[in-house]
Amino acid sequence: MKKLTNDFGNIVADNQNSLSAGAKGPLLLQDYILLEKLARQNRERIPERTVHAKGSAAYGELRITHDISRYTKAKVLQKGETTPLIMRFSTVAGEAGAADAERDVRGFAIKFYTKEGNWDLVGNNTPTFFIRDPYKFPDFIHTQKRDPKTHLRSNNAAWDFWSLCPESLHQVTILMSDRGIPASYRHMHGFGSHTYSLLNTKGERFWVKFHFKTQQGIKNLSNKEAENIIAKDRESHQRDLIEAIDRGDFPKWTFQIQVLAEDEVDKLGFNPFDLTKVWPHSIVPLIDVGEIVLNKNVENYFNEVEQAAFAPSNIVPGIGFSPDKMLQGRIFSYADAQRYRIGTNYHLLPVNRAKSEVNTYNVAGAMNFDEYKNAKAYYEPNSYSESPKEEKSFLEPDLAIENKAQRYAPLDEDFYTQPRALFDLMKPEQKQQLFENLATSMEGVEQQIIDRALSHFEKISSEYSNGVKKALNK
Repeated sequence: MKKLTNDFGNIVADNQNSLSAGAKGPLLLQDYILLEKLARQNRERIPERTVHAKGSAAYGELRITHDISRYTKAKVLQKGETTPLIMRFSTVAGEAGAADAERDVRGFAIKFYTKEGNWDLVGNNTPTFFIRDPYKFPDFIHTQKRDPKTHLRSNNAAWDFWSLCPESLHQVTILMSDRGIPASYRHMHGFGSHTYSLLNTKGERFWVKFHFKTQQGIKNLSNKEAENIIAKDRESHQRDLIEAIDRGDFPKWTFQIQVLAEDEVDKLGFNPFDLTKVWPHSIVPLIDVGEIVLNKNVENYFNEVEQAAFAPSNIVPGIGFSPDKMLQGRIFSYADAQRYRIGTNYHLLPVNRAKSEVNTYNVAGAMNFDEYKNAKAYYEPNSYSESPKEEKSFLEPDLAIENKAQRYAPLDEDFYTQPRALFDLMKPEQKQQLFENLATSMEGVEQQIIDRALSHFEKISSEYSNGVKKALNK
């Protein structure tokens, strides 16, 4: 058997798990293979986005209507605050010319232009994802893209990966359910998906999940309905969003959060930073925060949508990260992708530029059209009071982590409980649609891979497995 190596022939001992400080700890910068994989993936396509290439966007605002100051000091989340934003929706796998109404996860990215700098929340219309370690992300995305030999999308590649990575079963069940093809961007929920943190004025940390519930109601398409739309209009979601805003039918979402104190994580019974799992509402209830409204279309698609650059590394005081491995990978990967795709100074483009004061010593790089205003010093630390200085009062409280670095396997291999709970919530007609969608997605897939997938479905539920078998044999 050939040994897996990196591009320089270095043998890869573990290609499944990132190097972290403890099983629940954050990732380590010394994991050069992880960084190499992510950086390499960011440079695989030019000039469109590697993923989320086909998108639509609109401007709006976030209005905070409830008091959550006990959890966070972030000004953007204080009751009565209104913050301008741009929201970009997208499909994930398709290229820039892909049809809007394809069966795919939808991106749900928001850039808040806050008084303390830009806050980017990069999420999806699903609360989960296919994988929980960024080590697997480039390989997963390869299965969603085109075969380098045939230049065709491959059901076989997708199902080979999913069936070998059963942590994907929860997301696959969502994708293949009736919610796998939203009728429009307006008629779907949005989620921050990852676990983030909130920090209050007392220096207390809380883990948080962000939710955005559509006020337009959930509407979805069947495969047949989507095929009929795509045959006539490949930009159906783009058209719907523009026309709704133009006629004054402004889309709205209710903003809610789930919150766990640092000492409460064990009550979930699983790793709270696992992106393939949801926090049950019965254990961690939703808390109302406010609402988002979109009320203005863009004027120039290329300038304001194609060049809109989101990165979860953009946060503000009172909002922070977590040991969520996928989030930690994206903290690096998104900003790196934008620097490659648009340029070193992409932050100076009007759609990306902060509306708050910016003081930085980053003065070089192509297309830097900023005004230099750092007085005497062009470096830090320096001796000049009029030049920007660090401010240690904004340091976050200590985060306790484990002290043994290793490529830890996930803390559990329970790939079936949450997909089973989701399946049990489905109505009979929803289950039948799930079975038929799964069977359709398996067209052309090798029998050994189908059998492996069916064995996973059986562990979720015999009804699940038997329903797919019956749909496959039609």
